[in-house]
Amino acid sequence: MRMILAVVAVLYSASAFAQTDKPPMVGDKPLVQVKPKGTKAGTKEAAAKPAAAPKGKPQSVAARLQACLDTDDGTKDRLNCYDAIIPPTPKPKPAKAKGYADCRFFKEEDERLACFNGFAESIPKLPKT
Repeated sequence: MRMILAVVAVLYSASAFAQTDKPPMVGDKPLVQVKPKGTKAGTKEAAAKPAAAPKGKPQSVAARLQACLDTDDGTKDRLNCYDAIIPPTPKPKPAKAKGYADCRFFKEEDERLACFNGFAESIPKLPKT
């Protein structure tokens, strides 16, 4: 029991002495220099700009389509929101849409908007995490 207590005391004191205010040095330079990603140290632009906020997890297509439902129904803004997610590629005689990706083939804006609305409203609400 005394031996275990002695070993613990030595290890605890060694870890206490290992903690210093300054980083370890090699010559007159610090041993490790960690720089944040995306910034270049030493440039005036990096010093003038604050670091950009890290982007969150990319949203799925379903989540982005549901976000378009927040804009007013039947407006050009909502159609523009859908078109930003899935760009339109009109066909002269499109078949009936089987999925939201098929809505891009409709030439008429009203048909395309109604198609996107139908699929976006039928998607189950995703849980917020």
